[in-house]
Amino acid sequence: MKDTSHHDERIANMKFFSVYPHYVTKVEKKGRSIAELLEVIEWLTGYNESKLNELIDTQVTFETFFKNATLHPNVYLIKGVICGYRVEEIENSLTQQVRYLDKLVDELAKGKKMENILRKAPKK
Repeated sequence: MKDTSHHDERIANMKFFSVYPHYVTKVEKKGRSIAELLEVIEWLTGYNESKLNELIDTQVTFETFFKNATLHPNVYLIKGVICGYRVEEIENSLTQQVRYLDKLVDELAKGKKMENILRKAPKK
């Protein structure tokens, strides 16, 4: 995916706290829990609930949110289309990381099983 610098900059400057309630609404509307959402976010970023609340309270941008995250080593297994783009083809790393989160939240809301959302590396 070839993004314009404007698109990438807009994503980098979005505040996580302003998007998080939309994630909550999306998953709860489909019968999933905030605990499951937190589990998905922790799997992706390494942020536990306490750290996540701190980041929400300090109103960090997505750029700061992902700069300080410890991405799960299996993020490369997140594939598919979100917002019209294949996540594995997104060239800007921050935009890709935000879309990884969007993809996982979308899968949770669509009722996918947690063991499938929290990807495990294939056995060798």
